Amino acid sequence: MPFEAVVEQAVKPFDGALWRDLAELGVLSLRTRENDGGLGLGMAEAVLVFAELGRRLLPGPLIWSALIAGLLPEVGKGGLVVTGLDQTRPASGPLMIEHWEGSNTLIVLDVEGVRRIETDALQARAVETPLDPLTPVHQIHALPPGERLADSATCQRLWSEGALLTAAQQLGIAVATLEYATSYALEREQFDRPIGSFQAIKHMLADMLVRKEQAMAAVYAAAATMDGRGVDDPQRMISTAKLIAGEAAHKNARGCLQIYGGMGYVWEMPPHFYLKRAFVLENGFGTMDEHADRIADRLGASATR
Repeated sequence: MPFEAVVEQAVKPFDGALWRDLAELGVLSLRTRENDGGLGLGMAEAVLVFAELGRRLLPGPLIWSALIAGLLPEVGKGGLVVTGLDQTRPASGPLMIEHWEGSNTLIVLDVEGVRRIETDALQARAVETPLDPLTPVHQIHALPPGERLADSATCQRLWSEGALLTAAQQLGIAVATLEYATSYALEREQFDRPIGSFQAIKHMLADMLVRKEQAMAAVYAAAATMDGRGVDDPQRMISTAKLIAGEAAHKNARGCLQIYGGMGYVWEMPPHFYLKRAFVLENGFGTMDEHADRIADRLGASATR
């Protein structure tokens, strides 16, 4: 998935052929049981894959598909394309659905459990200028009841897994923007010198490297803990990963944009695509502020025991 292909897909983000290739590789069924046709891998393996997906800016409802493939095995085979809506938190704004076109099923997470709604039953209006050109958004006015797939406990598990897979994609953004910024700093010259030789640029790149390493450690540790190979509180580890990886994605994308200078705003250049994707991922499965509050609540609860 070279960057040139990403720019081309900004016109029509959902590529059915690419989606089928991903399904054939097992990307959508990483954590589905082998008896159900999946790979039966753990969260530790899943975050490695989703970090690469984030690093390459692959479009599509990747996280929702990976989450629901265990309940709907045909999703992992590429025969059913799902998108999702998180209603586990109170919301007063309009109902916005990502990647509505190309999807034939909407998965809704709410306090009562997991619901399935066929997209044919929805009336949707496209948002003309989405924040991320690779993440088309549609607004819907009402949700029919749909079909109940799972209970509230399953909903909570899927929400936590979604938060960690989102953090993995944010880690991928932190990695990619550091790579692009470093490469550009070594090539771009001012005053007959590469700009990477300037102390201010060195400091920016060093800060980006530190943020990337912190995000990688947090995401990997949370994944291992979810797989039962850690001793800490899994929910606190997931919130920590989402918080640290979200900050790394945001700040590294901004740093990359600044190092590119005016070229960073040009459509054919990578930085603005990564910054926009970072904005979108920030709102998926809890914002940085929400996860900071969750960490504080769990630390407070453990301190009073």
